[in-house]
Amino acid sequence: MPGTVVGRSVPPLAIVEGNPARITGYVGTPDNREQEGIRLQAAQTGIRQSRVNGVTLHRFRMVPDLRGSLTVGEFAREIPFVPKRYFLVFDVPTAETRGEHAHHRCEQFLVAVRGSVSIVADDGDMREEFILDRPQLGLYLPPMTWAIQYRYTADAILLVFASEYYDPADYVRDYGEFLALAKRRQAQ
Repeated sequence: MPGTVVGRSVPPLAIVEGNPARITGYVGTPDNREQEGIRLQAAQTGIRQSRVNGVTLHRFRMVPDLRGSLTVGEFAREIPFVPKRYFLVFDVPTAETRGEHAHHRCEQFLVAVRGSVSIVADDGDMREEFILDRPQLGLYLPPMTWAIQYRYTADAILLVFASEYYDPADYVRDYGEFLALAKRRQAQ
């Protein structure tokens, strides 16, 4: 975009605007912020399949109460794996992106326990964006899914459950390498 000042490298397929530059979307990714179809309806629980291979959006039951609201997800019943670890991502400056990698073996399940985060999931063929903006929504990412998290609100806290212990060798951090691996997998 004319007038955009880029002071550092931009992730593959990122669309940047402004001064300083900020990521506003990703090329070829449907923007689902205005489409209720991508979000499960307010009273609906269950799982919605994505265009991206194996990626699913989950909506858990919420129990409002005078003492506060409660939402619950059960491992193995509603979340497709029993986690070996978890981590929290928070205090992310709004212009920053996180993720930008895939895993060879690790599955992940993401929940924005507070605030809002946009997630781009990519299987090397299809790409889709999801908005996690309430704690009863979760996003399942199978192995070999390139994931980017961005558009963090100032109060956002992202909880990530992982099926494997941390292993740096499990990460694919280069998008070109990811695409080559994804094409090989599709050919098998």
